Amino acid sequence: MPKRRPSRTREYQRSARLNELLREVIAEELERIDDNRLEWVSIVSIEVDNELTKARVYLSALEAGDESLIKAITEYKGRFKKAVASSARLRRVPDLVFMMDPSIEEGSRIEEILSNLDLTETDGE
Repeated sequence: MPKRRPSRTREYQRSARLNELLREVIAEELERIDDNRLEWVSIVSIEVDNELTKARVYLSALEAGDESLIKAITEYKGRFKKAVASSARLRRVPDLVFMMDPSIEEGSRIEEILSNLDLTETDGE
């Protein structure tokens, strides 16, 4: 009898569903927190590692400094883990690591580079 090969797509779908579930649960809990420092914060995405031990929570904010925002939201880490534990049927709730979403800065940097290229092309003609 041939060995059954593990399905990569099924693993991907499971982790994608878990990422989305955690994002929804943490975002809902974030709305319940009455802290002025976290008023303009949103959860952009979540990436859970393969062992399901660590989840990187990517944040976006209109105001506040990156470090102060990370420090403020980390104060509620236990509350977020408790919300995940009660909402999701997981053997173990992953450790939450909060970080700013780098895509906004990267997008701004790319836009700046493209605008500089556009200026140099027009200057050369």
